[in-house]
Amino acid sequence: MMIKILLLVFILLEFSNVVALYFFPGSKRANAVGVFSAWETSKQFPEIHDLMRYLVYWVAGAKLIFLFLLGLIVAFADLNLQRWSLVALGLATLTFYWRMFPLARKMNQEGQVHPNNYSLVLGGMILAMIVLFVAAAFIGI
Repeated sequence: MMIKILLLVFILLEFSNVVALYFFPGSKRANAVGVFSAWETSKQFPEIHDLMRYLVYWVAGAKLIFLFLLGLIVAFADLNLQRWSLVALGLATLTFYWRMFPLARKMNQEGQVHPNNYSLVLGGMILAMIVLFVAAAFIGI
C-alpha cells in the first residue's frame, strides 16, 4: 500500500508541475521556468520566446503522457510491477545529473537563476526522491 501512496504522491507533485508549465510557465513555483532569468529576457525576442514556450509545453505534454501511464500502473499493476516502476523512476530521474544539473549549476553560478542556489535545492530534492524510490522498491514498504 505504501508503494501506491508513494507513486500517487509523485504523480501529484509532477501534475502540479504540468499545470504550472501549461498555465503559469513564468511562475517561480512548482518547478516552472520563472526561476530562469532567460524566460523574461526571451520575451523581448518573440521568435525565441515562442520557441521557449513550445519547449515548455512539449515538456509538460511528455510529462502528462508519462503520468497517465504511471497512473495506470498504480491502478492496475500488481505489487511487483509497481516496485519495478519505482526502480525505473529512480534510474530515469538519475539522468537529471547527467545534463540538467550541470547546466542548472552553471546558470546559478552566473546569476541566471533566482532564487540563488536553486540548483542545489533542486538537486537535493531530486536525490532524496531517487533514494526514496529505490529504498521503497527494495524494502517493499
